Amino acid sequence: MHADNTTLNDLSIFARDEEQSVFHHLDFTRTIGGREWLKYLMGKPLETIKEIRETQELLKRIISVQQHWPQTISNGTIMVIEKFYETPIENIPHKPTGINAFFYKILNTQDFSLVKYSVTHFADFIKGLSDISTLLSQQQNPAVLQTIIDHINLLLKKPVIQSIVHHDKTKKFTDKEAQKYGYFIRHGFKSAALELIEIYSRLDAFYSMAVACEKYGFTFPEFADSGTPELTATELFHPLLPTPVSYDITLAPHQNFLFLTGANMAGKSTFIKAVGVAVYLAHLGMGVPAKKMQLSLFDGLLSNIQVEDNIVKGESYFFNEVQRIHKTLVKITDGKKWLILIDELFKGTNVQDAMKCSTVVIEGLRKMSNALFILSTHLYEIGEGLKQYSNIQFRYFETEVKDDQLLFSYQLKEGISNDRLGYLILKKEGVVDMLQKL
Repeated sequence: MHADNTTLNDLSIFARDEEQSVFHHLDFTRTIGGREWLKYLMGKPLETIKEIRETQELLKRIISVQQHWPQTISNGTIMVIEKFYETPIENIPHKPTGINAFFYKILNTQDFSLVKYSVTHFADFIKGLSDISTLLSQQQNPAVLQTIIDHINLLLKKPVIQSIVHHDKTKKFTDKEAQKYGYFIRHGFKSAALELIEIYSRLDAFYSMAVACEKYGFTFPEFADSGTPELTATELFHPLLPTPVSYDITLAPHQNFLFLTGANMAGKSTFIKAVGVAVYLAHLGMGVPAKKMQLSLFDGLLSNIQVEDNIVKGESYFFNEVQRIHKTLVKITDGKKWLILIDELFKGTNVQDAMKCSTVVIEGLRKMSNALFILSTHLYEIGEGLKQYSNIQFRYFETEVKDDQLLFSYQLKEGISNDRLGYLILKKEGVVDMLQKL
């Protein structure tokens, strides 16, 4: 599934303020390498239902053993091993004896300390990998995961490595053992060790995705092998909100356009982003923030949410809105399946222009049966004229005013909003009073 950088930014998959991103919310990795792998996986939505289902099964398998997942390997462990290979040291005895091991320790004190320290951390690393392999080998694994486990076992089967794996954890390595293993690790196992680090980093990323699904109560969606776009979700919510409100949504070819209205702050943008994030996560093979979700495989996801002007290029806000719509049209006329999210269309021009432009765009887009659309607007007036089209469904977020206070239920209801609350918000925030006192 294609999603451009604008869409990734709009949905906060990755964000300048990283703590406000979906990526940060799902990051339970233990290593820098794992974090980089997670970022890579989250930036590459899968392109086939087969790949998605394989990833779902892989994550489900890790979830099933999550409570017993070995915590032996830390980022510090990885860093020590990598530093051991990068740091120049005096040659370690090839076949250490009691005598030459003693002299190496005395004559190369700092190097010996590094060797012994590194061997200890290396032992933690390969024992951790061995424990993961043992844990996952207790039941049948998805093919992708089994390939990873088989490769770990292949790299760990060397006799010297096995002797380290089975070394008594309660006993420290002797000086002779430290030098023996240190020599082998440095000169006979470097490429394999770095490969194992990369393998573990990938597992760390998968583990993070699995932990996130379990921790946040995500459910794995069902993908319909359909030639037309469709999306149905029950109790869908935005994963970044501490106390989210859930929504139900259904979009299909016969009703592929959702016309969304409601006052500012009523929840329109949050709803649109919640749908986008869920569909994006589904195409990563992850669980989604919903009680239940069924969807087709989308070829692309595009949003038009946080349009900005460009002072350097001399481009106005409205011009960039038009350009974004133009680029969207160019892409989605390819006959493939798309989900298009548009929030507050044409905010950058006067009301009359915005109404005319919005109507033209909506009447054009709704003809495209290969795409699903969610479009929010503050131009409620154009809704009546759109009711003639059977494939447009109308939803709104209700706002209640009580004792001059705004009450938002964040509940999605059928129909078109007629709230006019801008002046009330201005008054509530004391702006009207300040202006009158000038």
